[in-house]
Amino acid sequence: MARKTIALSLFWRTFCLLALLLAGGVFAWVQTLRALEFEPRAVESAQQIAGLVNLSRAALQQADGINRVALVKSLGQQGAVRVTPREPGDRWEGFEVDRFTRRVARELRATLGEDAIVARSVNATSGMWVGFSIDGDAYWLQIDDNHTSPLTRSTWFVWIGIALLATLLGSVAIARLINRPLKQLSFAASRIREGDLDSRLDENTLTSEIREVNRGFNRMARELARVEEDRAVMLAGISHDLRTPLARLRLETEMSVSDDEAKRNMALDIDQLDAIIDKFMDYARPGDTEMRPVHVSQLIDREAAGFRDPAQIRIHSRVAIDLKVLADETELGRVFSNLFENARRYGRGTDTGVAEVTISYARTGPWVVLTVRDNGPGVPPEKLSQLTTPFFRGDAARTAATGAGLGLAIVDKAMQRMGGSLELANAPDGGLMAHIRLRRAP
Repeated sequence: MARKTIALSLFWRTFCLLALLLAGGVFAWVQTLRALEFEPRAVESAQQIAGLVNLSRAALQQADGINRVALVKSLGQQGAVRVTPREPGDRWEGFEVDRFTRRVARELRATLGEDAIVARSVNATSGMWVGFSIDGDAYWLQIDDNHTSPLTRSTWFVWIGIALLATLLGSVAIARLINRPLKQLSFAASRIREGDLDSRLDENTLTSEIREVNRGFNRMARELARVEEDRAVMLAGISHDLRTPLARLRLETEMSVSDDEAKRNMALDIDQLDAIIDKFMDYARPGDTEMRPVHVSQLIDREAAGFRDPAQIRIHSRVAIDLKVLADETELGRVFSNLFENARRYGRGTDTGVAEVTISYARTGPWVVLTVRDNGPGVPPEKLSQLTTPFFRGDAARTAATGAGLGLAIVDKAMQRMGGSLELANAPDGGLMAHIRLRRAP
């Protein structure tokens, strides 16, 4: 079984790669900052605590016995820093619980002496406790342990969150800037595919590689436009030049051929050639269209009136009288005419030999989908996508038909000029369905 792969657009691929790169940079930056912040913060905290201890010790040493008791009582009532006597029965827990606290304790002992006691709780009272002695009297200095802790996780999360948010926004901005020329190229290529050969890209962009690509694309578009123009001129010229000899053949047939059967057959052949020339002229017609509201029901009735022979085709319209679409009336009439002609040739029922054609419609948001269906044998599914190719016929039986193979190609081209689309499908119970989609008129 084939492995399923996740399809990402170029924007999201660029965004993910940039986001991973920048997120990795943020992670490395955080680790480096933590490593650089650890040592100075531990030393600074130890020096501040040692300074408080030395200040307290100096103040107590300067006081006599009576004043020392009053001073200790006064310092014991302070909120942030307290000095209390150390009793022999005091119970304390060691301050060293992690790398940071071990570094602070080591620095304090190096400053105050190895006999200094550093605790994180005394008699079940938490805090930063430092034990020192003066003239044989032992004391505790208690301070808030917030001054002796590294940056909290919440602080790191805030910093990392801000950095990641900036990373995501930066990735979006960079990905948009990188992919903007490619998006413009993709849009221009889609316009070329739809027949708009006037699409051009900016040839003065600052990026040299994009500038060269745009210049190459514009040259390609100009060459395609020139080839398309030459092809249209050639087809129109050939078709026009064939009109004169056909007219002479028709006149000579009427005047020179005495056999009525032969005369009728020759006239039919000339009519067939004339119809093929009309197809060439339609296919080579320029792409200018005049879009305006068109009453679909009236146009269908007008085009269906040209197919009067009930022994060959019967057309049934189920389109609402008030339905209007934005289209070129001449082009849309040509679309229905070619669809009816295609159904008359290839969509006849096997039992009656008559092409029963039904036209229905559906409104889907701002669009109208018109469906032209016959009751013929349909087309093999693998050949449906080729039916709009010029000069292609769906099966061997159709090669015997008297057409140029341009009918559905003309329909597809006309729909593109009007901003619509053509979709061909086989009906579930037999027959070919042509779905034409146009914008609904207000």
